Amino acid sequence: MNRDIYQEPLVSRYTSPEMQELFSERFKFTTWRRCWIALAEAQHELGLKMVTQEMIDELKAHAEDIDFEVAAAKEKEIRHDVMAHVYAYGLQCPKAEAIIHLGATSQFVVCNTDLIIQKKALQLIKKTLINTIANLSSFCREYKDLATLGFTHYQPAQPTTVGKRNTLYIQDLLMDLEYIEALEQQVKARGAKGTVGTQATFLELFQGDHAKVRELDRLVSEKLGFATVFAVTGQTYPRKLDMKT
Repeated sequence: MNRDIYQEPLVSRYTSPEMQELFSERFKFTTWRRCWIALAEAQHELGLKMVTQEMIDELKAHAEDIDFEVAAAKEKEIRHDVMAHVYAYGLQCPKAEAIIHLGATSQFVVCNTDLIIQKKALQLIKKTLINTIANLSSFCREYKDLATLGFTHYQPAQPTTVGKRNTLYIQDLLMDLEYIEALEQQVKARGAKGTVGTQATFLELFQGDHAKVRELDRLVSEKLGFATVFAVTGQTYPRKLDMKT
């Protein structure tokens, strides 16, 4: 099995290599490890003494070399993908094993990773869309004076030009571009919200210090490449965003 690309029969026919890599197991699980590293770093920077720099360095040293077989075997045993990968990561990082996923719920890695993938996928689509608009624009200018027959209700109507006809497609694509750019502003991090969004586990770790827990949420999100974070969540980020996407 090739773990470097998303596996599905129609993928090779219709999607780009970049999109295949983005939805691959390797990208997903290395991003889970990025989330765990970001969480440990933020906890350490905010003074949580049980998380040391030595532990963080160990986590970083093994961020990419995932043992997929160990994780798969553990998942088959315990029926839980996130904890199987916590286990596999812990075997590689014995010093940091106890603090991997500290205070977090499974959706900490699942949701933040999904949001990172969606954000990058939208960027890929937007780049391709802009290139398509640019190519069509050149085509329209080249053929702006080339006459063709326009149709209405599937019947021949009046003359128009090839260039003008194709500006209809550009206009549609510009509407798509505007929608994607508006949607991008709504893609935020889930952040570090605890099990059901109450942040109770993190409040316990930081001995009731609400300011540090809020800063943990912001800092983790920033480390994962997000400028903003959802102010409130349940277990998951708002599914309203999925509907819009």
